[in-house]
This record gives sequence, structure tokens and C-alpha cells, in this order.
Amino acid sequence: MGHFDYSLPSFSLRALAVWRRNFLVWRKLAIPSLLGNLADPMIYLFGLGYGLGGLLPQVAGVSYIAFLASGTVCGSTMNAASFEALYSSFSRMHMQKTWEAIMNAPVALDDVMAGEWLWAAAKASLSGVAILAVIAALGFVASPLALWALPVIFITGLCFAALGLIVTALAPSYDFFMYYFTLFITPMVLLCGVFFPADQLPPLVQSIAAWLPLTHSVALIRPLLFDTMPTNILMHLFVLIGIAMVAFWIAVVLTRRRLLN
Repeated sequence: MGHFDYSLPSFSLRALAVWRRNFLVWRKLAIPSLLGNLADPMIYLFGLGYGLGGLLPQVAGVSYIAFLASGTVCGSTMNAASFEALYSSFSRMHMQKTWEAIMNAPVALDDVMAGEWLWAAAKASLSGVAILAVIAALGFVASPLALWALPVIFITGLCFAALGLIVTALAPSYDFFMYYFTLFITPMVLLCGVFFPADQLPPLVQSIAAWLPLTHSVALIRPLLFDTMPTNILMHLFVLIGIAMVAFWIAVVLTRRRLLN
């Protein structure tokens, strides 16, 4: 068993070279990839938004499909960041040995990890922004104030990409990721206000949901889309950025142990 190196990650501009490498590979399949990221959330949006929404009164002062659309931006960003940091990063780390090949150049593991982290967040942001553009075109965005959602989408991507990299560092195979999605990602979609207001939940469940990162993303993005300034902005940002930084540090520590010892 190897030892743990708990030192903080060291960042350099070499991480941007890793980011660029992933971007150039992705660019060859950009259109199918983007359509794949859009398909699932749009099916939920139109299926539940128009189907179930026709049976419901207004939710939180807006139509149900508009309420769901704002939550879909957050959920789509979370899912895209998670898939990239799990399946794609694991393939590059474990199956294709891409990380080892990169580290034969003067690029440290910390740089590789930072590049993967930034790439997953950027790809997730592209997914979130694409959903935002679609719902804006459909008339579900009430104000240019929604442009302030763009940095929150990126921070959300950083948060879930870092959490995903922790699981990637621990995973023995692709099958391991199903536990993460079943026990962590799916409950967040249901508890954090994507499909319905969290205040509909029992008080104990609301207390648990308040600690989950997706709750903070929804609390920031949904009001912005409805021409309202969110409450407790600094607190929500602090939680998302704090989780992103701490989770990335943990992911680096675990990956050092896996690959360097």
C-alpha cells in the first residue's frame, strides 16, 4: 500500500495544455457529443414540462415548465461534469493510459488533474449554456439577468467535476460509477429543487438537501432566470467553491496514491 501525499495541488500553465489536448480530441465529435448532452434533459423538460405541467397550477409563481427549465440547467451541468470526470477521465487514466503518456513530458500529475478538472467543468458549462439558450429561445427566461447564471454554471461544473474525480481515483472499473450515480447524483436531482420546490419535502429531508451542492446551484440560477436576485448569494457561492476546492484536493491526494506509489 502506498502512502498519502497530502500537500496542496500545485498549479501551472501546463494544465492548460492538458485542457487543450482534451478539447482537440473532443472537437472531432463535438456535434454528436453536444446533441447527446442535450437529448436527455430536453426529453425530461418537454415530457414533464408539457405533460405534467398541463395538470399543475403555477409553481413558485411561474408555469411548471418554466420552473422545470431553470432546474434542468443545473441538473444538466451536474450530469455533464459527472460523466466527463468519471467515464472519460477514467478511460484516459486507467484504460488508455493517456495520463501516464502525458507525464512522460515535463507535466506533473497535478497539472494533468487540473487540466482534467477544468476540461470537465468547461464541457459541463457548454451543456448548461446550451440548455439555457434553448429555454431562452422558448421564452422561459424572463430577463438579461440570466447572463449572471453563466459563471454559476461554470462553478457548478467545477464542483461536480472535482467530486467525480474523487470517485475516479477510487474506482476499480466502470461499474463502480453506478453506485455514485444511484446513491448521490440521482437523489440530488430529486431532493434539490430541480423537479419541484424543496419546501414540499419533510423537514428532515429538507435539512439534508440543504447540505447538497446542487441545492446551492439551483438557489442561485433559478431566481436569475426569473429576473430576481438570489438571496444569500455569497453563502451559496462559498459552499460551491469550497466543495470544488476541497474535493479537488482530495482527488489529487487519492490519485497520487494510485498512480505514483
